[in-house]
Parts: sequence; structure tokens; C-alpha cells
Amino acid sequence: MPEGDTVWRAAHRLHQALAGHRLVRCDLRVPRLATSDLTGRLVTDVTARGKHLLTRVEGGLTLHSHLRMEGSWQIYAPGDRWRGGPEHQIRAILGTEDRTAVGYRLPVLDLLRTADEPKAVGHLGPDLLGPDWDPDEALRRLLADPARTVGEAMLDQRNLAGIGNVYKSELCFLLRVSPWLPTGLLPAPERLPALAKKLLEVNKSRPSRVTTADPRRDRRLWVYGRAGRPCLRCATPVRVADQGSGGQERLTYWCPRCQPEPAN
Repeated sequence: MPEGDTVWRAAHRLHQALAGHRLVRCDLRVPRLATSDLTGRLVTDVTARGKHLLTRVEGGLTLHSHLRMEGSWQIYAPGDRWRGGPEHQIRAILGTEDRTAVGYRLPVLDLLRTADEPKAVGHLGPDLLGPDWDPDEALRRLLADPARTVGEAMLDQRNLAGIGNVYKSELCFLLRVSPWLPTGLLPAPERLPALAKKLLEVNKSRPSRVTTADPRRDRRLWVYGRAGRPCLRCATPVRVADQGSGGQERLTYWCPRCQPEPAN
């Protein structure tokens, strides 16, 4: 599941492959961009902003993409077999003489002026892996609605950018709070942005996400994906339920013993 660390890693790979090179191929396979062509332009930078990817090219243009649940960017050398999915799932191809970046199943693909990037990402809160990271501002935003549950507040990218469903569940477990606890009742709330920053930083360069310090396949995460299995801390069966409303429901995992329900 693409979260802030996954997107940061994708941006890093794309930057290494494309930045400083001119595009010899550009194929943007969405109707509104069908006539757009970046061939001949120098790629100047690829950066992540929360879960968004910004590929900047000379002439003041930015190709904005978002992976959401299933999207990915794959990088191939000449002669490599493209393995990211069937042809009809390709939404973008950016090629230099040495590398080709192929975007599969991209639900969001826009071309905008670099100066207009705030229209696409300006609503985001402080980026956990970005140069704008500000824990005090992130905390202020998280606590702005004290009745909102911790789980929902963390997933709102307007509060802080980069947390997805995995980190939501894992952070609540590590803080020993229920995901349904109102943010106004969060004990020592400053721990949340600090711990979130730490987890994403240590995982941004790892191929597999680990929150337990145990890299074994079945012990990398405390609760996420472990419904019905013993809690790694107390052996109580981990529970799972939808959290959210209005079409924004997300599966949430928690240990009912380590994370007791908030008192009514």
C-alpha cells in the first residue's frame, strides 16, 4: 500500500533515473493529456509531497501523479522486459536514452505549470519526509477538531502528509491508544507526530516496512494485517473493523487489550 515512505522511495528512484537527462520519449495516456508532449525537455527534479509525485521538467512544467491504492512507477533499462502490468494499464511513459519510467494504473495524472503546484498539493499539511516538516504545526492541525477520532485525524492529509492505513494502525498500537479515541483525549499528543516522523524516516529506504524492529516476514508489523492472530505483545487476538464514513471507510487493526476502548 503506497504511503509516504513508499512514495518517497519512488520519487528517489525516479529522480536518480531521470533527473539531469532529456526525454527522448513521452507518452501520456489519459485523454486530456493525449496531445501533450515533453520530448526534448530536461527533467530537472522528481520529488514527493506526501503521497503525491511531482516530476519537474524545464520550461516550468510539472507532471503530477498520485499512486493511491494500486498505482506504481517502474523503471527499465534498454532491453528490459516491462513487468509492471498489461499494456492497457500504462498511463505514462517517460524515456531518456538510458532509462524508461513507466507509470501503471495511475488514478491521477496531470500536467501543470510548476508555479501552480500549490493547486495540486497546497492543501496538504506538513510533510513527514519533506523539508517543510513542522511537528508543532502538524500537532496543531491534528488537535484542531478534538472530537475527531485519532485514526481519522491521522489519515487526513490536510493535517500531516504521508500517513496511510498501515501507519495509522501501527502508530495507535505503539501509542497504546484506541484508533477511536477522540484527539482531544490523546495523552501526551506531541508523541504522535514525533513517532510518525521516526517510523517513516527509518522505513523510507527499506524494501519492506518494519515497525516492530523484527524483520521476519510474519513479525514486521504489530497489528496491521493480523486480524484474528495473537497480538505480538500480549497474545490477545487482534481485531479489525472499518473506520470512517462517507465513502472514506478504512480497515483499522487494533489489540483490544493493549489499546482499550475510550471511556464513554
